[in-house]
Amino acid sequence: MKYLVFSDIHSNLEAFRKLLATKKAKNVDAFIFLGDLVGYGPNPNEVIDLFREQNSIHYIRGNHDKVIADLESSSLFNPVAAFSAEWSKVQLNEQNQKFLKNLKKGPLLVDHFITLSHGSTFDEDYYVFSIFEAAESFKFMDTSIGFFGHTHFPIMYLLRNERIDTVSLTSNTKIKLDPNTKYLINPGSIGQPRDKNPNPSYIIYDSQKMEITFQRFSYNFQGTQKKIREFGLPEILASRLESGV
Repeated sequence: MKYLVFSDIHSNLEAFRKLLATKKAKNVDAFIFLGDLVGYGPNPNEVIDLFREQNSIHYIRGNHDKVIADLESSSLFNPVAAFSAEWSKVQLNEQNQKFLKNLKKGPLLVDHFITLSHGSTFDEDYYVFSIFEAAESFKFMDTSIGFFGHTHFPIMYLLRNERIDTVSLTSNTKIKLDPNTKYLINPGSIGQPRDKNPNPSYIIYDSQKMEITFQRFSYNFQGTQKKIREFGLPEILASRLESGV
């Protein structure tokens, strides 16, 4: 099986459309999405509508999805995230609000050998930013490979002989996987990259060849910025799209 693994669209319609139009996206057996369809960006309804049109897709919810679906309060969000979440709630139509509420909670087992998490495997909202959080996540993961999002930062953690190492992911990186190693892999973000590169990122996982390929692409972020400003969302949500922070 060949999977396209992606995360954190955050209502960025231009980036999501560009992903689906890539040649790589048209040559996989299934999609894997790691949460946060909405939040921050200007097109929550359009992104959900397009997402629902996709076939052969495994997915889980993110923390912004929960808040905008009214399953949790936005009180724990920072002011920018809370403002955009409350704005998004007002924009959503009834059908898409219901879809968000029914998104599955992670971790989720896919095809009996892949674990999906938005944050960590022990807490869907917990950020995995270092080997310390990764070590805890490995304890709650029975499969040899797991994918997670939430941080918007592409990285791979490897557990081998009780030692955890990290591998930074850069454009067009291809890595052969070791059957005696456990992996936790973050593909980065589609809608709001934060690793100082404004280009969205994703991963192709080929389970037959036992390899992953990290990919990036450019898109019309100026179009997204224009809508963010027109709709009166916080300026940082527009400006950060060109700097990748």
